[in-house]
Amino acid sequence: MIFPLLQIAAIAVVAVYLGRWRAGVRRRNNETWGTLLSRLRPDWSARDLSGHFLWKEGIDTTPEETWLRMHGAHGLWAIYQNARVMQEMADYAARNSESIDRELIETLHSDAMQIRLCVLMALAQYAFSQASEGVRVNAFRAASMYTGMAARMTRLLQENAAVVVPDFVAAM
Repeated sequence: MIFPLLQIAAIAVVAVYLGRWRAGVRRRNNETWGTLLSRLRPDWSARDLSGHFLWKEGIDTTPEETWLRMHGAHGLWAIYQNARVMQEMADYAARNSESIDRELIETLHSDAMQIRLCVLMALAQYAFSQASEGVRVNAFRAASMYTGMAARMTRLLQENAAVVVPDFVAAM
């Protein structure tokens, strides 16, 4: 009696998952460049961390300065969300250009996943230890990877869609 109910429940869960996945794919394929830019977090920017943000990798601050300038967990969450948006921008560029550098796209995907993982680790540490040295170091690593990803995204746009670079720079 219980086995058929478990089968029905499992099938229902899989059907709901596949439906949500398909809707997400459809939404992603229908997004425009403007909607992607509008999803970038305008309330925080890594400009305070680097004098050459968007043009060259690396940051000019110490882990302590980085933590203060990013406004703690607020900046970490903005990095987390913007990394996903930049990953979707890379996907958009790959879908809409034949001459795109596939290796750069894969690097951007890897960057986004590493940044998001590093941010989640830092936020988990922050929840338990309130800005300890480990949290500041993980935030510094995430910010450093984020500035590198932003610089690579700028390079990708310069090479393939130079007309959108000013909009990207303004949104970041």
